[in-house]
Amino acid sequence: MGNILEALLRSCASKLQDIITNEAILILGVEEELTKLLQRVELIQCCIYDAEKRRAKELAVNNWLGQLRDVIYDVDEILNVAKCKGSKLLPNHPSSLSSKSAACKGHSVFPCFCNIGSRRDIAVRIRTLNKKIENISKDKIFLTFNSSAKPNGSGPTSKLIRSSNLVEPNLVGKEIIHSSRKLVDLVLANKEKKSYKLDVVGTGGVGKTTLAHKVYNDQKIKGSFKMHAWICVLQDYSEVTLLKEVLRNIGVHHEQGETIAELQRKLAETIEGKSFFLVLDDVWHSNVWMDLLRPALHKTTSGVMLVTTRDDQITRRIGVEHTHRVDLMSVEVGWELLWKSMNIDEKEVQNLRNTGIEIIRKCGCLPLAMKVTASVLASRNRTDNELKKILRRYACSQNMLSNEIEGVLYLSYDELPYRLKQCFLYCALYIEDSTILRRVITWLWIAEGFIEEQQGQLLEDTAEEYYYELIHQNLLQPDNGSFNQAECKMHDLLRQIALSISKKECFIGDIETLSGENMSKLRRVTAVSKKDKLVLPSMNKVEAKVI
Repeated sequence: MGNILEALLRSCASKLQDIITNEAILILGVEEELTKLLQRVELIQCCIYDAEKRRAKELAVNNWLGQLRDVIYDVDEILNVAKCKGSKLLPNHPSSLSSKSAACKGHSVFPCFCNIGSRRDIAVRIRTLNKKIENISKDKIFLTFNSSAKPNGSGPTSKLIRSSNLVEPNLVGKEIIHSSRKLVDLVLANKEKKSYKLDVVGTGGVGKTTLAHKVYNDQKIKGSFKMHAWICVLQDYSEVTLLKEVLRNIGVHHEQGETIAELQRKLAETIEGKSFFLVLDDVWHSNVWMDLLRPALHKTTSGVMLVTTRDDQITRRIGVEHTHRVDLMSVEVGWELLWKSMNIDEKEVQNLRNTGIEIIRKCGCLPLAMKVTASVLASRNRTDNELKKILRRYACSQNMLSNEIEGVLYLSYDELPYRLKQCFLYCALYIEDSTILRRVITWLWIAEGFIEEQQGQLLEDTAEEYYYELIHQNLLQPDNGSFNQAECKMHDLLRQIALSISKKECFIGDIETLSGENMSKLRRVTAVSKKDKLVLPSMNKVEAKVI
């Protein structure tokens, strides 16, 4: 799958160019080896786009790219080590001064030998990587690549969209407005009942969460209940974590190490005698209500629970009183919404209709897929040939994925400029349905080196532009209730695509399932655990608290 080697190679070449003349590197005496390394990286960089295009169909190319990825990550690591070690050898570095002082006092000359050993170790590692890169560039597969193929985003790019200019495609439709009003009226009509349960059922990406959000954020709902909580229920949820999230939603503090029974008791005491509106989003198991929340919530004076799920059986077991089914759009409605979002002249609609209808079918008539497709089409000419190009790209994408919908969503990623691909993939490190804060994610992108310097502009401002462009591309979903769209989320279907793309470099889940061998090639890890403590593998059994 489309690893972002293009971006990695650019980053690596840029680091090499900057570091070769660095004083800390000159003192190590490895500038000649680094120069050779830079030349080989730049040679490979010319062909990487063609290699990425061919990897889905050619196993040998995919294996070659895997070897290259591992070496480039090793190069990135040794550059950081070399710069750090070299800095310590500079005359004005604190550690260097203290070593000289100790030697002069006759305490030790061991630091001198350490410095020699350190230099030799770095030089050997760089020579070894140079040899690996040389072998990769001489591989017979490499000789077949087309160096004239141009990567996406290599040329001039349009000015990035600031938040004030964002216009969301009109792909929600009248149906969701009508449905949300109907559900709001239903909730209000039953708000005095001890316990009233209703659900929204439909396939992934059809708009269940969007509909539930409209109900949850309705001002009449806000004013009719003393307490409100919105909980996303992960497929493999932790009971303790879920109870803590409910308490956090209603402003109740919890202690580290509290048991399920203690948390349930605290929840019951807090809501006793109060009205409560609860949304359980994306429920996969009925136990979350039957065994976990029902015992605590029976003390409410009145309560309404709205459940979203893909499975009818779950809501039957929970015992909902009303089911609202979100169906797929018809192709005709989908096409009308798509061409209106693209600002196509009505005179041209009939000429584009047949190809447009085929695109809607490829989208599975799912609002999410149509929204990202609208973003892809927005930058293209409104011609039948351009729409047919998109259809051909869908066919290529589908070869790499398990179904048509994933192919459509993958294309939205593949169309991104290289500078945005890493930023998008990084967002998948947040666990499902996490709120992503603009201020935090942009700092993280900067720390990772994803943000390119722009003349006369702060890195923070450029990072914010990246953030807003991902929203504009419908790859991040903004919380419009937050000021200036300072918060967003990533849809679980898009997150699955991102995780699939970056699975060789990133891991999200129970870290105790990882072996040392599997960890050796990982670059980033999000540890998820149902325990209060977890043990990191291959790290001398280091313990970490789970918050």
